[in-house]
Formats: sequence, C-alpha cells, structure tokens
Amino acid sequence: MPLSHAKLWKALDNLARREGLSPSALARRAGLDATAFNPSKRFGPGDPPRPRWPSTESLTAVLAATGASLAQFAALAEDDAPAVIPLLGLAQAGQDGFFDDAGLPVGEGWEQTALPRLSDTLFSLRINGDSMAPLYRAGDQVIVDRAATDIRRGDRVVVRTTSGETLAKEIASLTARQVVLASINPDYPPRTLARADIAWMARIQWVSQ
Repeated sequence: MPLSHAKLWKALDNLARREGLSPSALARRAGLDATAFNPSKRFGPGDPPRPRWPSTESLTAVLAATGASLAQFAALAEDDAPAVIPLLGLAQAGQDGFFDDAGLPVGEGWEQTALPRLSDTLFSLRINGDSMAPLYRAGDQVIVDRAATDIRRGDRVVVRTTSGETLAKEIASLTARQVVLASINPDYPPRTLARADIAWMARIQWVSQ
C-alpha cells in the first residue's frame, strides 16, 4: 500500500525516535539541512496548505544513515508510537531562530512532548460548572485515560461515583479507605468520598481550552 503524506512523515518521526533523535538531528545525521524535516517544511502555501513530500534522495540518505531497510521504514508508518509535537521553554521562545514568519517551529533546540496515544481507554469529557475555575472553565474539554490509574496527591482527575456522578477534581489526599477531592475555586469546599463509593478514577491527560 502506498504511503500517504501523513504516514510518510510519521515514519520519519518514528525513525528519529527509534534512533533517539529529533527530526532535526536525524536530518543532520543524514547529511541534510537541519530544517529539512521540520514541521514547517511539511506543508507549503495555499488554502488549504499544499503537502510537501521529502525527496527520494533525502529518504535514501536517511535509510543509509540509520541502517533501516525500506520494509522497516514502511512498518514505522504503521507504528503506534504516540504523536509528538515540538516543545520549547517560554524563555527560549523569546529568542530569535525558533519560529518562521508564519509563527511555525523551525531551527534547532526544540525538544518533544508526546500527545496522548489513541486507545480504547481514552475519551473526552466537557467541563460543566465553575468548581475548577479558573483552571478548567465550563465548556473546556478534558482528555481522560481510564488506563491512567496510578493516581497520587495533586493529580487532576475525573472520578465516577457508584451513584452515577462524574466529577473533575484535584486529589487533596487519598488513603485505602477514602479520597479527599479539592476544587480550584475556593467557593467549593473539599469533598470526601469513601473508596467504596468510587466506581473509578482516572488522571486527566490533556485539556482543550
């Protein structure tokens, strides 16, 4: 099956991760310009933006530099590794050389942050009310992973009670017998729930605001 634009770039990103490299470092190892695989180079101007594809020469150079076969590269396009996006500290973001004229990431020095991996245990909930304001406001959507059950004090969680109530709160304390849930909004007092009254708890992984 031919590689789509998205899968081809996914294979390159996964190959870079396999080698412990950023896309920029992978390009340098292959003897290419460090910005060759930057996200800003993957689409050109237009409405909608025009997809840009890496050249055959650049792909050949990458395979030679990493020792990966064409079959291995194609398999990486189907790999279930989590998607990543460029990560930069705010102090660095004030310096020149990290953004192009369109405000897209370029250059070197970027790290990576992983997005939640798509799975059957991942789902989204819409916030109602203002008990967690200003952290979460009504209408915000939080992404929850039911598999993320290793919960500690200070974690922001979604709690489902045996009575059918669903709460977004912060863990103030937890013991084998009970959990104390705190609200960010000081108008709402902490709430104590017995463990027996909790159907499940899961950490909030992401929030769309």
